[in-house]
Amino acid sequence: MQTIRASEFKAKCLALMDAAAATGETWVITKNGKPVAELRPYSGGRAASPFGRHPTLEIRGDVIAPLEDDLWQAAG
Repeated sequence: MQTIRASEFKAKCLALMDAAAATGETWVITKNGKPVAELRPYSGGRAASPFGRHPTLEIRGDVIAPLEDDLWQAAG
């Protein structure tokens, strides 16, 4: 992975975008020496699952309905 300062990235962003697309290389953009963003080639489309990288995750039951009051009672 290549690293580039934000100020340099600002000046070269279009060329870096072309280079990333052509080579498949990922660039890490830094500010004050700390990573803040990545530039990587577009991989195409969004994840099929609304849960991103967790396609096997599944919602069971009604997640919108209010919870029963007795679930929030303090044990005494």
